[in-house]
Amino acid sequence: MRSAPPRLPRRPLVAFVAASGLLGLLSAVPDPGTSIPLQTVADSTSTATVFYYTKTKNWSSTYLHYAPDGGSWTTVPGVRMESACTDWVKKTVDLGSAAGLQATFNNGSGTWDNNGGNNYALGTGTITVKDGVIAHSDPCADTGTGSGNQATVYYSTATSGWTTANIHYAPSGGSWTAAPGLGMESACTGWWKKTLDIGTATSLKAAFNNGNGVWDNNNSSDYTIPTGTTTVKDKAVTTSAANPCATEAPDTEAPTAPTKVTASATDTSIVVSWEAATDNKAVTKYQVTRTGGGKGTVVTDVGSTVYSDTGLEEKTAYTYTVKAVDAAGNTSPASAAATATTGTAAPAPAAGTPLGTDPRKDPIYFVLTARFYDGDSANNRGGSQHTKSGNAANNDPMFRGDFKGLVNKLDYIKALGFSAVWITPVVLNRSDYDYHGYHGYDFYKVDPRLESAGATYQDLINAAHAKGMKIYQDVVYNHSSRWGAKGLYTPTVYGVRDAQWSWYYDEKNEGFEYDGLTVEPKSGKSYYNGDLWSTAEPTGNTCVNWGKPTGGKSAEGYTLYNCQWPSPTSGMFPKAYYHQCWIGNWEGEDSRSCWLHEDLADFNTESTPVQNYLIGAYDKYIDMGVDGFRIDTAVHIPRVTWNRRFLPAIYDRVTQKFGTTAAQNFYVFGEVGAFVNDKWNRGSVNHSAQFFTWKERKEYSADDETAAIEQFTYENNLGTGNQPTSTNAFLNGNAYHTPDHSQFSGMNIIDMRMHMNFSDAQNAYSNGKDSDDSVNDATYSVVYVDSHDYGPNKSSTRYTGGTDAWAENMSLMWTFRGIPTLYYGSEIEFQKGKQIDCGPTCPLASTGRAYYGDNLEGTVTASEFGKADSASGQVATTLSQPLVKHLQRLNQIRRAVPALQMGQYSTDGISGSMAFKRRYTSGSTDSFALVTVTGDATYTGIPNGTYKDAVTGDTRTVTNGTLSVSAPGKGNLRVYVLNGPGKIGTDGPYLK
Repeated sequence: MRSAPPRLPRRPLVAFVAASGLLGLLSAVPDPGTSIPLQTVADSTSTATVFYYTKTKNWSSTYLHYAPDGGSWTTVPGVRMESACTDWVKKTVDLGSAAGLQATFNNGSGTWDNNGGNNYALGTGTITVKDGVIAHSDPCADTGTGSGNQATVYYSTATSGWTTANIHYAPSGGSWTAAPGLGMESACTGWWKKTLDIGTATSLKAAFNNGNGVWDNNNSSDYTIPTGTTTVKDKAVTTSAANPCATEAPDTEAPTAPTKVTASATDTSIVVSWEAATDNKAVTKYQVTRTGGGKGTVVTDVGSTVYSDTGLEEKTAYTYTVKAVDAAGNTSPASAAATATTGTAAPAPAAGTPLGTDPRKDPIYFVLTARFYDGDSANNRGGSQHTKSGNAANNDPMFRGDFKGLVNKLDYIKALGFSAVWITPVVLNRSDYDYHGYHGYDFYKVDPRLESAGATYQDLINAAHAKGMKIYQDVVYNHSSRWGAKGLYTPTVYGVRDAQWSWYYDEKNEGFEYDGLTVEPKSGKSYYNGDLWSTAEPTGNTCVNWGKPTGGKSAEGYTLYNCQWPSPTSGMFPKAYYHQCWIGNWEGEDSRSCWLHEDLADFNTESTPVQNYLIGAYDKYIDMGVDGFRIDTAVHIPRVTWNRRFLPAIYDRVTQKFGTTAAQNFYVFGEVGAFVNDKWNRGSVNHSAQFFTWKERKEYSADDETAAIEQFTYENNLGTGNQPTSTNAFLNGNAYHTPDHSQFSGMNIIDMRMHMNFSDAQNAYSNGKDSDDSVNDATYSVVYVDSHDYGPNKSSTRYTGGTDAWAENMSLMWTFRGIPTLYYGSEIEFQKGKQIDCGPTCPLASTGRAYYGDNLEGTVTASEFGKADSASGQVATTLSQPLVKHLQRLNQIRRAVPALQMGQYSTDGISGSMAFKRRYTSGSTDSFALVTVTGDATYTGIPNGTYKDAVTGDTRTVTNGTLSVSAPGKGNLRVYVLNGPGKIGTDGPYLK
């Protein structure tokens, strides 16, 4: 490390807060009545008194190196801090008019705590920094020395996991302390203590908080506490209580030193690993010390026994030692040193450049890669559920399709007329049934079950681009696999290998690394899990009731054990990386901060390490040249987090690699699951699709977790009637106007409302129009009938409305605003009426996710969109189906009329059930079209001139601003284009 740490404008790691899901223990948004004021920091606007915890550092002196916001840094090493009380030092600094400061700490001799390279972002008033956690209280305050009545209060944080606690109180008849109250002292593991002088009062009212805005105020009733000793644990108040720490002798025993430390270099990264240390209580973390290179000594706290050190200097030797630390702050001796020498920086990925054109020009074909076409049977894998699911009986492994198959059939997709392909997630997955890609395990690695020699993911991107086709990659920011995320955190489960469970938990093979494809020799499995479990309780375990029977039985009648399966409430996943609760209210705040399912371990997306992990992972795929991201479960991450962290990171990276035009046309669209028929999702602003297309309208707290709750509350309180509106999708009369994207968040949306109503095209059209004024720009919305999750009206089956209805839906989708998107196989009504997904309880062949490749056997070539040059075998039969012919012509027409791709629309002056006018003007292009689907229509007040129908070639000369069109029939349409090209394509079963 250099003499001073990196001064990065990032947020520090903060303590995770479970917003709800702790059985009502915590209130994430203070609801104080008259007892807890809204402010949670001191009123000072010009000074900051910074307290720093020294027990785990063992520094002989401590320096505060800081810079007021907008100001300059102090001279290294900074200002020396003075002793405050046992284990604490402090320093008060003048900030002038600044609202906070960036800070780091050091011992004056080159050893730094710079929050893992992120620096600490601190506000004003009284601030504590303890083991990377920022809070607001005076840890040295003590009111227990007077001569009046005293109350000794013990507060348990064992359930909440708070890393600090404050008591905010008022003696009976007296005034409340200034929020957040007084800092409590650590009494023993899971308990905090404070003795209070309350004068002549005989009781007090109290609430507790973690110093970062999360309160326990007894469900807004506050706690009543008498004199004497009282304990408060999980809302239970015990008066005249025994000291909960009395039977526990102080822990003075340090952990053993970690052993078998190894360091391995790849390019300019080094992975350090070691055997776990032991302790009489438990190891809570490790301190990794790095020396070498030009940046001096760096100490990093690590929660696991693996540390990945990246971005190092080339061809440089680095040495690492590791210490173990327990909950009492006892620190082990340093381990033996391990040294590794970096190589040269990794070469840039193979050439890949996004096409960079307006995404509205490109209709989208959506494929589940593993179920589309099998180009290489050598990478097929069935997984642990191969037999149970019934797939084995069908010789249909879940991982069957692959990139090679997709490359081979790009011409089929092009022949349909699609110029963008949305593919399911590509990252290495890990769970019992993970073919779909939404159980990400290693976000930095492409799943080998999808790749082949000559058909890597990069090869697919390059092959698509060579055909003028875009690749939209499905990405997941909300969750990882049930086994966590490699490189961030993976839990150890209780995997007892008794007569019942030896079939599931594989024998350990220290030299084997899971990749989903390679067969582990001992077990004979590609889905080996021997690296995930431990029968003995691991050092540092945080999972509650490790290894004890739950009292339940598996489906087979086997004994179930605690910590055997992933769970947010078990303590298996650190709060710094994962949320800690199950969703209870799908329209509530907890839908952002809790788990959906045990296979979807929910990231703490407001945590800096998680943000950096995900941003770094998806930078890799941006660099490969993908053209856009479809964002899975976007509604389960707060909009403020998207707008602060992830969306800017995406566009900044594209700009950096490929320039501003590419960034402007990099297409991001989110799954904002509002599965209802109304405009505002059950009245919840925060859970409505259009909400995610906007920037924030006010400043929130700098802390992302606090800001997320503030935003949720603020927007809910504003209500639906006070949300922003836009005219970006609408014509001004007959005129196109430049859209205003200044308040655009960067995220477009899947039009969930049209999707929910596509059982009838008229309903979808009416509902879509009704929402468009609340979307920043609805011309960028993705429009589809059904998907890999649901059919219309949240149906669990693939669309089964009939061929004529499908044709009508398509005619609307390809001419109305938005980007038409088709789920693979819908062009032949593939698996219509079949259950879309039943997990491993039935064969994939019987579902809407069946293998499509049988319909694609043979050869097909396509040099133009919407037309096959040649085709033979079964794929020729597929291409001859009536909906395929309909789809091809719709794509030809849409591609020839810019107004249908990018135009704004209006229904003013128009009679007709599904009738509208669209216009797009840019430079020398001025495209104006009149559209009616199925029914007749009359257009008044339109520009005079010559209109030609793109379907029939009919020509009309308008002299009085009026044009009338007879009903073309169900599934048919008319597209009269001012000064248009005339008939496009040849008549088919519907367009004629």
